[in-house]
Amino acid sequence: SIRQPASFCGITGIKPTYGRASRYGMIAFASSLDQAGPMARSAEDCALLLSAMCGPDPDRDSTSLDVPAENFSAKLNDSIDGLRIGIPAEFFGEGLAPDVRAAVDGALKEYEKLGAKLVPISLPRTELSIPVYYIIAPAEASSNLSRFDGVKFGHRAKDYTDLVDMYKKTRAEGFGDEVKRRIMIGAYVLSHGYYDAYYLQAQKIRRMIADDFQNAFKDCDLIAGPVAPSVAWKLGDHGNDPLADYLADIFTLPGSLAGLPGMSVPAGFGEGGMPVGLQLLGNYFQEARLLNAAHRLQQATDFHLRQPGGL
Repeated sequence: SIRQPASFCGITGIKPTYGRASRYGMIAFASSLDQAGPMARSAEDCALLLSAMCGPDPDRDSTSLDVPAENFSAKLNDSIDGLRIGIPAEFFGEGLAPDVRAAVDGALKEYEKLGAKLVPISLPRTELSIPVYYIIAPAEASSNLSRFDGVKFGHRAKDYTDLVDMYKKTRAEGFGDEVKRRIMIGAYVLSHGYYDAYYLQAQKIRRMIADDFQNAFKDCDLIAGPVAPSVAWKLGDHGNDPLADYLADIFTLPGSLAGLPGMSVPAGFGEGGMPVGLQLLGNYFQEARLLNAAHRLQQATDFHLRQPGGL
């Protein structure tokens, strides 16, 4: 929810390591995945914002990490000569639009000019991230959103006959179709007889996805690829096909499931002048390295200063 909209809008966005920024004040969706982060014009702006956002908040957020605040602007201008950038084969296979690939390849060539080295790597469980995410996230959402029943806060139906009728009408009116769909899926995978078959298995694969990243980081410092398989689609293009929207998350979900920091950096324009984002992923607590790499790219290009569609 940071990298993909940033990519689609031609701006810079960074999702920090899970727990690095306080979740206090958020409406919880999936507690083990939700993470706050800034979206701004440039990596330099994101560094300023993230420096203010990060830091421990134990009194108000139980998932907040005891990691001191950091000045993420301090190393923005460091050289990236010799930086090893991992290129996952799974991020450049079938399904990646040619215009997105061309923009991402162009950005990677800029990195080579700056002295970085491109290293082929593998993240073999990338495809599993979609089914894993769409089991874990709805399960947690069904629990978190159960508090929106019209009693203490939020929307309440105007006309109802009794308490149960108020619950039903409030939730029917207050939630959209996609929210209802995720609540129902979540309630199903957590129900008796299905918890072990779905939710527990998804958590096991989640750990394996995180292990894949740790194996990859033995050979590289950062990982790069596209943010999404295509540029932003027009409103209504996917119609009543939620699966098409889910598939657009394939490159961002693995990092989220692993709790890793990730960025979207403007990398050019695709079909119709629509923006394309380059995704950068780092190991835990490597936000400064990500921002440094993004800033150096933005010093060499002007994609972050241009408006989409040639406007």
